[in-house]
Amino acid sequence: MAIPTAAPACVVLAHEDPVQVRRLVEALDPFPVFLHCDVRTPDDVHGAMTEGLPSRVRLLDRQRTGWARWENAAAEIAGYRAALAQTDATHVAVLTGSDYPLATPDEIRALLEAHRGRSFLITHPLPHPDWRGGGWSRFRYRHWAWRKHMLRLPVPRRLPRDVVLTGGSQMKLISREHAQAVLDVVDACPDLVRFWRRAWIADESLVPSILNSPALVPGFADEHVEHSPWYIGWDGTRMKSPPWLTTADAGRLLDRWTGAGDELPQVFARKFSTERSSDLLDLVDAAVGLRGQRRTEVTAP
Repeated sequence: MAIPTAAPACVVLAHEDPVQVRRLVEALDPFPVFLHCDVRTPDDVHGAMTEGLPSRVRLLDRQRTGWARWENAAAEIAGYRAALAQTDATHVAVLTGSDYPLATPDEIRALLEAHRGRSFLITHPLPHPDWRGGGWSRFRYRHWAWRKHMLRLPVPRRLPRDVVLTGGSQMKLISREHAQAVLDVVDACPDLVRFWRRAWIADESLVPSILNSPALVPGFADEHVEHSPWYIGWDGTRMKSPPWLTTADAGRLLDRWTGAGDELPQVFARKFSTERSSDLLDLVDAAVGLRGQRRTEVTAP
């Protein structure tokens, strides 16, 4: 069997802003991309997002994704399945269409080569300090999302046995081995899938809970790094999603690719849009290009 390539296969979940999505796809070159576009995205937007993409981009079957919906987790799982079947990448990165890399491909490869078999994921076993009431109600009750509103059936249900309920980010950079472990659990435990269909914001808890449960994935505690490779510009206000990044964020953003002291770098960031962030992304591209050029000059014979 060939040795897996030290590179991420990138699962990108998108629903709007085709210019930004295509810019992201280009910035991820030469990594393989598995692109999911929300089935509710208008045909003209979907066409602008997907027509004429390079061969390293594969389209996932479209699902009705959206704010807080179970289908976000389902699309992520489908991305793992396609990435493992069609590439030999050592890791799988889960991004949204409003993300962007802060590092060159060589820098990302070097980070992954130094952490083969390990995932980058910050885990928050319940009680989660940032979730209301520690987050227990997300699981104890059945939920539905409707027009960015939470609908909850106020009848408690039994929590799954041998599962360490854990929160984490939708954005992940996990090892091939851990992605396969998630698929194995999902395929073997339909009862867990049924349970998470009605958990609140399943994509923030399904994969972290599976991986962080020793009964399901033994050894994960010693095989992951408690670090997020994403810079996210949370501003301290109570918002349902992070603020858009602009040129005012350039200094903080460009500091993150190296890490501070012994800290690991943040090689991705979010969130960006064509309307608000094009000038900032021009600066990012210029900085990344200069770093890559200097590295080539240093290593040239």
